[in-house]
Amino acid sequence: MNLLELPVTTLAHLVQRGEVKAIEVAEACFARIDVTNDRVGAFLALSREETSLQAKSIDEKRARGEALGALAGVPVALKDSLVTRATVTTAGSKMLAGYVPPYDATVVARLRAADALLPGKTNMDEFAMGSSTETSAFGPCRNPWDLSRAPGGSSGGSAAAVAARMTPAALGSDTGGSIRQPAAFTGSVGVKPTYGRVSRFGLIAFASSLDQVGPFASDVRGAARVLEVIAGRDGRDATSLDIAPGRWERDCDRGASGLRIGVPEEYFAEGLDAEVEASVRQSIDQLQADGCVVVPVTLPHTRHAIATYYVLATAEASSNLARFDGVRFGARVEPSRDLRDLYGATRDHGFGAEVKRRILLGTFVLSAGHYEAYYLKAQKVRTLIARDFAEAFERCDAIVCPTAPTPAFLLGDKTGDPLSMYLSDVYTLPASLAGLPAMSVPCAPAKSGLPVGLQIVSRPLDEATMFALGAAVERHHAPRAAAL
Repeated sequence: MNLLELPVTTLAHLVQRGEVKAIEVAEACFARIDVTNDRVGAFLALSREETSLQAKSIDEKRARGEALGALAGVPVALKDSLVTRATVTTAGSKMLAGYVPPYDATVVARLRAADALLPGKTNMDEFAMGSSTETSAFGPCRNPWDLSRAPGGSSGGSAAAVAARMTPAALGSDTGGSIRQPAAFTGSVGVKPTYGRVSRFGLIAFASSLDQVGPFASDVRGAARVLEVIAGRDGRDATSLDIAPGRWERDCDRGASGLRIGVPEEYFAEGLDAEVEASVRQSIDQLQADGCVVVPVTLPHTRHAIATYYVLATAEASSNLARFDGVRFGARVEPSRDLRDLYGATRDHGFGAEVKRRILLGTFVLSAGHYEAYYLKAQKVRTLIARDFAEAFERCDAIVCPTAPTPAFLLGDKTGDPLSMYLSDVYTLPASLAGLPAMSVPCAPAKSGLPVGLQIVSRPLDEATMFALGAAVERHHAPRAAAL
């Protein structure tokens, strides 16, 4: 029995019943990482000793007859933007090389409390700024389905870890598509919850009004269980909603018959790969055969989403990343003539090209004489985008569309063309700007065998419908693991 190919829920059940020991799972996890990570580059740091101790503690609890948590013995990889006590956390940047946080992010603490195993930190685009995990200061991550291709980004390491079955689940963060797009590229399930569902405390910030932590898993039910564990109110995050987690795993069994699914015409226009469109439309037809009602909808302000996002997100990044100045923590370049020189030298050394590009753009749109022309106008367009969704949801229960316009692209193919790279998130950005729950679930692969993702967007706080539809899609397309 290959423990790491088991779904999250099955593996947890076996450990809870004592049929499999948590230490056996930990050993299998590191054995798999050892034979695959050099080729894939999914993990940046491993916690072998701590994970082994954690696994032994779980087994001892089981031997004493104590109840185990919902993720007992399940390895969950962590994106390297989630601070983890006693484990190096870099956000993929030289600015934080060697930084060891003194505390856990809330989601990390909740995973520990649920008896999950936390084997290590995964590769990512620097400070979550990228769509291919190529801007990482520590080398790119590769797609397990084709090592010459990108796994998506910025949570590419977490997606690759799940696709290569190094772990059955992982956490990522999604600002404009950084969970959903890599999930689509790697054939994983990836979930961005409603903004405020999951605490951001301990997530190294990119754009605070957009950032959300969410799960990757090999199947929809596994993603639902992980989200149930990490969701819920946290007093340390002012944006955290005081709403209890749903019973989303149960919703995976409710079926999709009778649900009205909206198909937006703007998401099937020029620029969409023909094979991706055929795969997504096949899934829509299958949902219709399952009893769903297909409803055409329109989201007219979608065409402004990229411009809006890259004004708002970069403005927030400019503010958030001001804390990395060489004074408080992180990199520090010495000697310096004065404080201004210290700031400049440290930030020039610590930040990569894409991060610098976004800081400069964000500082520009917030500057005197440009704030009203760019930032304020973008906030107004964001409202229009959210209003489009609200009007569409008067006609449907969820929106179904492609997650990404193409399958995974070749490494290096877009690094010299930032706009082309940004366009890979064209279908995920609108839901992020509206704060809506959205997930990517695998549908029929392209003729090349590369994965294709179907995106499901539901009403605010209606993750239940999203999971019901995701499970319905999955019944037609059993989860696949990359052959490495």
